[in-house]
Amino acid sequence: MSTKDAYKQKIEAELELAQAKLAELKAHVKSSTADARIKYAKLSDDLEHQYELTKSKLKELNDAGDEAWEKLKGGVEHAWKEMKNSIHKATA
Repeated sequence: MSTKDAYKQKIEAELELAQAKLAELKAHVKSSTADARIKYAKLSDDLEHQYELTKSKLKELNDAGDEAWEKLKGGVEHAWKEMKNSIHKATA
């Protein structure tokens, strides 16, 4: 397995966990009071945006050649860092 494939699998696994957190947050939104629902809906939207951005960056990395993927790795790392921050905010 190449370094690129191992890295891709790591990010995909982390995205699966993030998707589970997003589903949990959406379920929590549905059972919240009106004021809390507004707050959680915003957090959920932010998290979903970061999730989609990270998936997009991962797809770019996957489509890149073996030499170019290292250049794209920084974009994936940044998107994942932002996603982790969104997850932290949503679960805090």
